[in-house]
Amino acid sequence: MTDPRTQWHKIADSADLEEEDVIEAEVDGVVVAAYRLADGSVYATAGICSHEYARLCEGLVLDGQIECPKHQGRFDVRDGRATASPASAELETFPARDDGSAVYVDVRSRSAAR
Repeated sequence: MTDPRTQWHKIADSADLEEEDVIEAEVDGVVVAAYRLADGSVYATAGICSHEYARLCEGLVLDGQIECPKHQGRFDVRDGRATASPASAELETFPARDDGSAVYVDVRSRSAAR
């Protein structure tokens, strides 16, 4: 049975999201950044930096963190936690999955940014 609180949206083919990479998608008006870490796991956060407007898809992914391209603040992509200044506010996170052929995100099951 499908959970009515979730709604998965395909945002990319699996091959389009490489290891230690980030892509951007818009889902139901929400800009999302999706990441694949070196271990193959997939995560999704808000696609805009919480410090100052910058598209995180233009940043660098390394060791489970995304570095903002504007001021080099960093966030842990697994939980949205700010890990380096000047970033201090967490990123909103979203459930993400890869079924082997496509990457999906559910923006309805968003976390509350703390």
